Amino acid sequence: MDVLQRFGGNLLRIRQARRLSQESLAERAGVHRTQISLFETGQRQPLLETLIRLAGALEVPLPTLLEGIVFRPGPGNGEFVVSDPPELPRVRG
Repeated sequence: MDVLQRFGGNLLRIRQARRLSQESLAERAGVHRTQISLFETGQRQPLLETLIRLAGALEVPLPTLLEGIVFRPGPGNGEFVVSDPPELPRVRG
C-alpha cells in the first residue's frame, strides 16, 4: 500500500462513516465528484487546499485524513512509511 492508496482508504472510510455520497461530499467541499473518486482509489494526489476542504467538509481534523502515513528522514530522500488501517470491528449477526 502506498501513500495515495492509504489516504484514499482513509477518505473512503470517513466518508462512509459520515454516510455521505461522493456527490454530497464533493458539494460540501467544493470539488468535483470525479476528484473524490480519484482520491479514494489512489489515482490522484490532492492539493493542500483540497485536503483542508475535505477535512472541513467531513468535520474531522486534517491529521485524521493522513492517519497511518509517516515520513522518516534519512539518507537520500528519506522514506514514507504507510501502516495498514485498523481492522474494523466485526458485526455479529
